Amino acid sequence: MKKILQSFPLLFFILFFLYSFESHSQVSWIIGGRMGLSIADGSAGFHFGPTGEVLFNRNMSVGTEFNINTQSGTPIEWGNMFKYYFDVPGSDIRPYADGGFSLIFVSGGPFFGIRFGGGANFPVAPNLYIPADLQFGPVFTSSSTPDYFGFQSTSTSRTIFYFTITTGIRYYIP
Repeated sequence: MKKILQSFPLLFFILFFLYSFESHSQVSWIIGGRMGLSIADGSAGFHFGPTGEVLFNRNMSVGTEFNINTQSGTPIEWGNMFKYYFDVPGSDIRPYADGGFSLIFVSGGPFFGIRFGGGANFPVAPNLYIPADLQFGPVFTSSSTPDYFGFQSTSTSRTIFYFTITTGIRYYIP
């Protein structure tokens, strides 16, 4: 609980950052959802959830997503990222690269993760895109285990790497 309370100042900073850009420049919103395959710690599962982005100019955005995974323990991920869209002359396809951080909520957590990835948005109608997305990165975990007599606990930490392949739908709100 203490870790969650410590993340509120960061959330406040992110929301203030997004609001300040919205009030002083032209921004567009991108909303949607994603679903696909996630692989973490040797187990595969279904990955789905809503997404949102604030597009500051033609090429840069800040986004967040809330994902539910079906692996053991049903991990829930709150991911935040900076995304850069590349221009492809003569094409409506919008490739991108992104990076950021995430909080993974699962028993014994929340845990911190770093995410990297990219993909492309393929147009299907005006302002409507279908993405092909790939994300990967480490999640830093820790656990406490009691000794043989149950009196003292020892803390261990390990790094789990995750990998997701997703698609979905995205709508650009002009």
